[in-house]
Amino acid sequence: MSTPETLTLTLPDGATRVVAPGTLARDVVATIGARLLQAAIAVVVDGETIDLGTPLRRGGRFRVLTERDPESLAVLRHSGAHVLATAVRRLRPEALIGFGPAIEDGFYYDFQVEHPFTPEDLAAFEAEMHRVAAEKLPFVREEVDRAEANRRFADDPLKLERIADLPDEEVISTYTDGPFVDLCRGPHVPDTSYLRHFKLLHTAGAYWRGDERRQMLQRIYATAWWKKDDLDAYLHRIEEAKRRDHRRVGKELDLFLLHPFSPGAVFWTERGTIVYNELVRFIQERQRHAFLEIKTPLLYNKGLWEQSGHWGKYRDNMFLVLDNESGEHDISLKPMNCPSHYLVYNSRKHSYRELPLRYVTFDVLHRNEVTGALSGLTRVRQFAQDDCHVFLTENQIPAEVQFLVDFILSYYRTFGLTASLKFATRPDQRIGSDELWDRAEDALRSALEATGHPYELKPGDGAFYGPKIDFDVMDALGRAWQLGTIQLDYAAPERFDLQYVGDDNTAHRPVVIHRAVSGSLERFIAILIEHFAGAFPLWLAPEQVRVLPISDDLSEAAEAVVRQLTERGVRAGMATHDTLNYRIREAELLKIPYMAVVGRREAEAGTVAVRARGAGKKQEVLNVDAFCERLLDEISSRVLPMEFAATL
Repeated sequence: MSTPETLTLTLPDGATRVVAPGTLARDVVATIGARLLQAAIAVVVDGETIDLGTPLRRGGRFRVLTERDPESLAVLRHSGAHVLATAVRRLRPEALIGFGPAIEDGFYYDFQVEHPFTPEDLAAFEAEMHRVAAEKLPFVREEVDRAEANRRFADDPLKLERIADLPDEEVISTYTDGPFVDLCRGPHVPDTSYLRHFKLLHTAGAYWRGDERRQMLQRIYATAWWKKDDLDAYLHRIEEAKRRDHRRVGKELDLFLLHPFSPGAVFWTERGTIVYNELVRFIQERQRHAFLEIKTPLLYNKGLWEQSGHWGKYRDNMFLVLDNESGEHDISLKPMNCPSHYLVYNSRKHSYRELPLRYVTFDVLHRNEVTGALSGLTRVRQFAQDDCHVFLTENQIPAEVQFLVDFILSYYRTFGLTASLKFATRPDQRIGSDELWDRAEDALRSALEATGHPYELKPGDGAFYGPKIDFDVMDALGRAWQLGTIQLDYAAPERFDLQYVGDDNTAHRPVVIHRAVSGSLERFIAILIEHFAGAFPLWLAPEQVRVLPISDDLSEAAEAVVRQLTERGVRAGMATHDTLNYRIREAELLKIPYMAVVGRREAEAGTVAVRARGAGKKQEVLNVDAFCERLLDEISSRVLPMEFAATL
């Protein structure tokens, strides 16, 4: 491809700059204004972020990034990774260097060392990073040919391997800050002094290039921000996340346990089972009128997965079972519900009058996650989804997407959760023709835009069978979790020969929408535990009321209160052991929404002294019937705890 003689850059205000190829980005910024050049961090050219020292190779829209632009944080953090590598190599010159990208909320760098890093090492590295930053070392970019790159990194096999993988047309660049040299595309801030507010967080083992067959490296995770207040707020969120960790809180509240005899599968205690069942009951209640709940088998012959396309593209993630007759592993536990729903649909004829037809199930699924990836309830091998498949006509897509989006968002609001929408398009590995994908993407995008909800584009992130709308849910700590999804599938109806009889009395092909709201119920409960810090809303709490007699001789009166509550459907328990203060503290630790104290005066009057969770020592004396009515009203309306309700 020939190099153009000039490049035309269009500024945000519509003005243009015409420059020669190879002009440095900073020289263009200088023509806009000296103050802007002083504030500039990097530039965006035709959608690509490059630093000020990168030569321009193409024209297009030209935008300058300053600290005010959110995208500039990624540049700062990438530079932070290089400063980290600089510090490590100063103190541990034998360390081999891997990759150091910016990630969400921070950055990391991988090192190959003989012994794992210690907390003391991290403290020393962080102190050295402050020294590197204070030296104000410029990030100097240099473009080199492949031979020169190999010469510069001759003593670092990790970098040599990376160089060997670069395509022939790749522009190879290095960056130096002081004597430290790294193979890197950039972009970077102008010099190391821009890195002021940062923190090294922890280390972890990481296989080289994510391949468990390769050597284990030491990964150092860190964060960096433009402002100290932002750094402090982030570190506070990290500490709060540790306090709310569902593994810790779940154990304290006696909700679930995990055991090495069944790795990746959850044992729900009696208290945890209540939470699980209440969640399922809530979903079933919301789906009672518009959805048809079904149950399907867990074990299938590979023929089903060959027909669906999973056998060729997903088999490594499936639990295969040996068939005693064939001697082959050609049976598997199902990793998803879709194909079984197609079999149910195909078991009888359908009319256009039945559509949209929504099958929903809570069947158990199994996916063969590697042991090292398992994590509490958030990454398991056995789980259930609130999984739905909608069979509909093509012209019903807009109305159905509107219905499902409203359904999903209102579900999240029940828990005080908000969501943002993402539109994901065709991935590289996919089934179906480009024509089919064009139809599916156009139909789903049009339907999404008709809902009026803003969305973010995620190119290449669709399912292998169709585009999708993902729901990223924000919890109380501001963390995003990808939960719900609406996936449009034109491929499955073709593969399974799905049909319905139209109003012209001939066979037509439906389309399929895959829908999940909670995602995996296990993962959703983990999110709820952390979102509420274990202080569930009354309707979801495993124990809703703890009745506390102030002395043993009032146990009979307290038991009568428990009976009155349980007969009306309230989950109530009683504690008589130890002192009253001990029992109150125990109820607080279990985060029980209400305590009902029974003293002599209450026993005689048929009342209870009610203490609400989080209200301290404040009590309200209520007639037992009135207390019960209040509880039932709060349960039926699914009222959020006050701190969550105030945010909606």
